[in-house]
Amino acid sequence: MSTHKESIIVQNAHANNLKNISLEIPKHKVVAFTGVSGSGKSSLLFDTIYREAQRQLIETFSAFARTFMPKFSRPDVDDILNLSTSIVIDQKKMGNNLRSTVGTVTEVNTYLRLLYSRIGQPQIGASFLFSFNHPEGMCEHCNGLGKVAKVDLDLFLDWEKSIKEGGILHPHYKVGGFMWKEVINLELFNAEKKLKDFSEAELFKLLYAEPYPVVAPPGKMTYMKTFEGIARKLEQTVIGKGEDEAAEEDKNAYTKHFKYSLCEHCKGSRINERARTVTINGMSFDELCRTELSEVYTFLKAIDDDTSRTIVSKAQFVLEQLIEIGVGYLTLERPVGTLSGGESQRVKMAKQLDCNLVDMLYVLDEPSTGLHPKDTEKLLALLYRLRDKGNSVYVVEHDPEIIRAAEWIVDVGPKAGKYGGEVVYNGEPAGIVNTPSITGKYLYSNQKTSYQRKIPTAFFEINNAQANNLKNVSVKIPKGVLTCVTGVSGSGKSSLIHECFLKAHPDSIVIDQSSVGKTSRANPATYLGVFDNIRKEFSSATQAPASLFSFNSTGACPKCNGQGTVSMELAFLDAVKTQCDECEGKRYHNEVLEYKLHDKNIAEVLDMSVGQALEFFRSEKINKQLRLLQAVGLDYLKLGQSLSTLSGGECQRLKIATELQRESNIYIMDEPTTGLHVSDIEHFYKIIKKLVDSNNTVIIIEHNLDIIKHADWIIDMGPEGGKNGGEVLYAGPTEGILNCAESVTGRFLKGVI
Repeated sequence: MSTHKESIIVQNAHANNLKNISLEIPKHKVVAFTGVSGSGKSSLLFDTIYREAQRQLIETFSAFARTFMPKFSRPDVDDILNLSTSIVIDQKKMGNNLRSTVGTVTEVNTYLRLLYSRIGQPQIGASFLFSFNHPEGMCEHCNGLGKVAKVDLDLFLDWEKSIKEGGILHPHYKVGGFMWKEVINLELFNAEKKLKDFSEAELFKLLYAEPYPVVAPPGKMTYMKTFEGIARKLEQTVIGKGEDEAAEEDKNAYTKHFKYSLCEHCKGSRINERARTVTINGMSFDELCRTELSEVYTFLKAIDDDTSRTIVSKAQFVLEQLIEIGVGYLTLERPVGTLSGGESQRVKMAKQLDCNLVDMLYVLDEPSTGLHPKDTEKLLALLYRLRDKGNSVYVVEHDPEIIRAAEWIVDVGPKAGKYGGEVVYNGEPAGIVNTPSITGKYLYSNQKTSYQRKIPTAFFEINNAQANNLKNVSVKIPKGVLTCVTGVSGSGKSSLIHECFLKAHPDSIVIDQSSVGKTSRANPATYLGVFDNIRKEFSSATQAPASLFSFNSTGACPKCNGQGTVSMELAFLDAVKTQCDECEGKRYHNEVLEYKLHDKNIAEVLDMSVGQALEFFRSEKINKQLRLLQAVGLDYLKLGQSLSTLSGGECQRLKIATELQRESNIYIMDEPTTGLHVSDIEHFYKIIKKLVDSNNTVIIIEHNLDIIKHADWIIDMGPEGGKNGGEVLYAGPTEGILNCAESVTGRFLKGVI
């Protein structure tokens, strides 16, 4: 191998399922990392290349500074040469803080505040006077949140009970608790009187009284020196906090007992009246923040002022990138916590084009997620602009258009899990067609598919829907078939299904790509509930108690408590997590491993893939459950693999596996093909078809043409995003959309069917 500085050289990478991969990848190019789901491409790019780049960067700081920075242990690789400083642009949300908006994270708000402070009329002074995060600019009634929290009394009180019986439902006032005793011992209220019998004055005193001094009655013990209405007190604790900002242990209490409503003083604009009176060309600052980004850009183009030309050009540059990448329908006031993963990634991406650093390594995770096919070209243009600034752009991607348009392909496989982890192809796109690569086969396949559409006989109805940008939409959704809801980003697909249909049919089952396990103790066997039966099999064969075969119970290794790893704290240095030297990562103590079923101990069984376990077990009860995982293409997962290691697509298929035997349900999926290789999509469709064949209704919000082409029914939203969307362009059998002149989706689908 060469040691050319224009290439990153990886030597013997063996993270996760990688099999001692060594390869050379060019820098200053757009490189697509691809392969089937679970093949090891993310292990190579994220767990090896990016992680080592971050680790080396962090090591340049002092030991003291490193205590405040992310902790990266050395990846499983012998060496990586010629690394550049790397930035990951992922789909993680940019926080849930209501104070963080599209305008603040892109810094467009900063430029606009400067603009209004300079040329706005009437002049009121400095730019911070237009900031909802500054005491001088924020609305004093909602502390700059635009929303106010009020206790929902019907959820806060049980009117049929007295205080003594537990009529105050908030956990702070649970029966026997400290606050419960305080309220009763103060004897300010009749604690045995049902709350429904309280007079208006008594109820106001209990709930909303302003603080006043109190003294404990003779013979009673209390710590409270002042009493404040219990609802008022709770509302005061969340002033200035958003819905998702409560302490973790209090989140359920807050979300259960509070309702957030628009601030009636600032009407959700967050800034005070003084700031709202200032205008430029008749537009106030808060009105501008409520308009779509494309309109903000138009507004700025009309400003011709020498003192603010630099400010305007900077704001226009950022807005251009956001509009170009397909999120021009967003507004500046939109909280970042409400953006989808794909929208979050595109906002981060656009922001990077204002960065003047060069020779950076940009690492992106499926940037095509959430993009309609018509926006793919815009995305590619953005990736190449990052490259043209002197950077390297490495993307994990499954979209055929992006893979074909890349300058270099690294294909990892050939299959998933233990059958993957090898470099199948590493070179320019044209060469992949002459290799045994599954990706190459699908990229250049001309194979035609035959379609069997299921004809609906009954329908659900949505009438006069007006959520978000929906324009009085009425549409029928067929029962017992596969319906795809399509349209460009921001056209109203999610509003129609999640805001309208789901609220009318709350029994619907939403299957998304969110994590299914937050601890390292959860695995596919525990998630399916099959682990209990496996332990019983061992117990029956060995006459030992079933609890002995649980790493969460008596069988756990005493040193690591069944974790398989131990964490070593090194004072102000990074904590190091290492394999437990007593159980060697097997989680069980030695006595347990002496017991065997068909010559295998419990640790060896948990190390089996689902496919291997199906051959090993003779119990139909166990195999019936394992076949569900096989049916959704997860037979490569190990029974004891931590669920926290699964991708979003794998999590979604695991959830679907638990639903395969059910009938007559409504299933809603939002872009389920995210993370799926083109070969996996065909397999995924077969899973969906099984659900439909069992008389289930399946509704999929989707951009991927390879799944849309299989739909029995299509509802296409548009024509554009934001205020220019919210209409049903087409609703009917799939072939009919090909003749719908208004539908962009129909034009792209015509090339596939």
